[in-house]
Amino acid sequence: MDDWKLQQGNLGPEPDDDPDMGMIDEARQPLSRKVPIASSKINPYRMVIVARLVILAVFLRYRLLNPVHDALGLWLTSVICEIWFAVSWILDQFPKWFPIDRETYLDRLSLRYEREGEPNMLAPVDVFVSTVDPMKEPPLVTSNTVLSILAMDYPVEKISCYVSDDGASMLTFDSLAETAEFARKWVPFCKKFSIEPRAPEMYFTLKIDYLKDKVQPTFVKERRAMKREYEEFKVRINALVAKASKVPIEGWIMPDGTPWPGNNTKDHPVMIQVFLGSNGGFDVEGNELPRLVYVSREKRPGFQHHKKAGAMNALVRVAGVLTNAPFMLNLDCDHYVNNSKAVREAMCFLMDPQIGKKVCYVQFPQRFDGIDRHDRYANRNTVFFDINMKGLDGIQGPVYVGTGCVFKRQALYGYEPPKGPKRPKMISCGCCPCFGRRRKSKHESNGDIAGAEGDKEHLMSEMNFEQKFGQSSIFVTSTLMEDGGVPPSSSPAVLLKEAIHVISCGYEDKTEWGTELGWIYGSITEDILTGFKMHCRGWRSIYCMPKRAAFKGSAPINLSERLNQVLRWALGSVEIFFSRHSPLWYGYKGGKLKWLERFAYANTTIYPFTSIPLLAYCILPAICLLTDKFIMPPISTFASLFFIALFGSIIATGILELRWSGVSIEEWWRNEQFWVIGGISAHLFAVVQGLLKILAGIDTNFTVTSKATDDDDFGELYAFKWTTLLIPPTTVLIINIVGVVAGISDAINNGYQSWGPLFGKLFFSFWVIVHLYPFLKGLMGRQNRTPTIVVIWSILLASIFSLLWVRIDPFVLKTKGPDTSMCGINC
Repeated sequence: MDDWKLQQGNLGPEPDDDPDMGMIDEARQPLSRKVPIASSKINPYRMVIVARLVILAVFLRYRLLNPVHDALGLWLTSVICEIWFAVSWILDQFPKWFPIDRETYLDRLSLRYEREGEPNMLAPVDVFVSTVDPMKEPPLVTSNTVLSILAMDYPVEKISCYVSDDGASMLTFDSLAETAEFARKWVPFCKKFSIEPRAPEMYFTLKIDYLKDKVQPTFVKERRAMKREYEEFKVRINALVAKASKVPIEGWIMPDGTPWPGNNTKDHPVMIQVFLGSNGGFDVEGNELPRLVYVSREKRPGFQHHKKAGAMNALVRVAGVLTNAPFMLNLDCDHYVNNSKAVREAMCFLMDPQIGKKVCYVQFPQRFDGIDRHDRYANRNTVFFDINMKGLDGIQGPVYVGTGCVFKRQALYGYEPPKGPKRPKMISCGCCPCFGRRRKSKHESNGDIAGAEGDKEHLMSEMNFEQKFGQSSIFVTSTLMEDGGVPPSSSPAVLLKEAIHVISCGYEDKTEWGTELGWIYGSITEDILTGFKMHCRGWRSIYCMPKRAAFKGSAPINLSERLNQVLRWALGSVEIFFSRHSPLWYGYKGGKLKWLERFAYANTTIYPFTSIPLLAYCILPAICLLTDKFIMPPISTFASLFFIALFGSIIATGILELRWSGVSIEEWWRNEQFWVIGGISAHLFAVVQGLLKILAGIDTNFTVTSKATDDDDFGELYAFKWTTLLIPPTTVLIINIVGVVAGISDAINNGYQSWGPLFGKLFFSFWVIVHLYPFLKGLMGRQNRTPTIVVIWSILLASIFSLLWVRIDPFVLKTKGPDTSMCGINC
């Protein structure tokens, strides 16, 4: 046996302890790995889900077969609501069947692609930052995001930062010029002392020991000097903001005396300015800085510009002409880089030879600063990012959530992932056709390969690239370069001229941009559509959760703005539901989208419609209390056991979910509360607005969420801003309070025997009131005073509804009796 192993090369003299060989072996290892959830945590969770499904089926069967005849309407409404809730739960629950965690190995990435004495082989990355209105998205916030990008722990020649100014604001342009100058001092300071985070505003306001792990004696002195430099930078930015608050009658004038091209934000030419990365792109120590480019696409009346999705596609084309990096990171203007190694984390997946070829994007969770400790309105979305997204990562990958995502450029161009080697089949000699397949001859195999290559060339020759990508030969050529890069023969002037051309208004006409390429049009939540199209082509995505959050942003902690944000998301989901890209009927060809992944996408488009049964179910307890009726018949002891089992399975599912995910019970409870608050307000309005848009063509304007910060800690939390979204929850709250008072009063008048049936009704009314408690606190504000207009409207609607309901009693069957007009009142 030893002789045979020696002949095969598997046995020989003991290898020397060569450290270089060890490093080579380490570099050959995978750059990441899946970390499955422990079976002791996930198996009980799955068992409870199955048990809950069975119990739910028995419960619904019982409800359907046992109608309440004296309140048939109430019973039918409640059953329809319960069936809808069951379907919604299935769509939400089963995509969480295979949750996983992941680990990355940054040291292996460096060993493989950053070898000493050799050129750096890490892939270039184009970073996109989008902004629209500098008054709602303050320039200082955008500047911090840009500075954190320029200071990332990544080779400077591999990073290009593109800032899209879709509002064509001179304020944004001037603040970006100031940011480029300050970056010459900030970037070397960050890299010299390895500070985190590398957004100066967040770094200097952190309440931590900034001397921890710092050993260089000059750090304190240089930090103090840098903080002074940053404060002077802030003063200059604030001066620009103050100047921009008063627009001159003749419009803005540039320093050279010419009018600012973007004075008319709806009618202006293309504007591109390279601030860093060309002549003068060096820091104070003489080191090269990453490229920084300002971009404002052309806008003309009569053209459809497609809001953020159109702006992102313009950035894709500009970057494709100027730098053409194979990977792209997109960030909102308020999402700064909190972990300087975030891009390296993504490269552990995208550049991994084993899994990287089929990965279309790496999505990072969204984390937020400036949220109150109790997270009253579930701004952190922890349940979604730490539970749902982990579950999707075990299927075909997480959905794209609009920011904090590193894309593969080829996937955005509409290409399909490369096909892996097929599973080998059993080969037979060919004498028996029943077993295996016939062994091919060498001539046949070579013929097949040549035929495949010929088919590919034929397909490439027939494909009309200009019809697909647009009338730009330079850009079309860049789309064929899988590893990125620009032609070495192209001069910067030619490339800049072509970059202006590819973001002109008419460039996308009669092309596939927005339908098959880039960010997909048709919804204000273009992120869901874009990720969905990629998954339908067979790509998979990756969910990366490094120990230190990769990116952090700001969230609207004010109740009104939070509801408006949720309204915008829900309206986008309704638009997708009625579009041709709806997950209910799109993407079945080829079978490349896995079924549980389709469940998740279907849930993202259906959830706003749950607001209708949710609103009905929140009002039903009050109706039962006001009319003294029941929506369920008297139940036996055996049936009551199923009710207890149903509630027990709901509680057990939540507890086990928290156990494997690490989410706290407070975060889970806040999510449940805001699901009700948003469901009966923002989601309901989204359904109405979506139907109006589809049926009547009435469009809704997109409102940018304010990223402005308040000087007072959580001052925005207590600020009240009027919106009609506040009326439905307030009305539901008052109706339930009136119902509780009426029910208790009726029980007191009718005696002891009325208290037993009352408890079931009170339970559901209190369930509604407890879920709406954060809304009530937000309505009261800091002074615990509800605005008069909200009180008047809500009391008026609640009173009218309650009085009409008691008077009409529509869902209760009328008892037939003798005709009093014939036999008198005493008959």
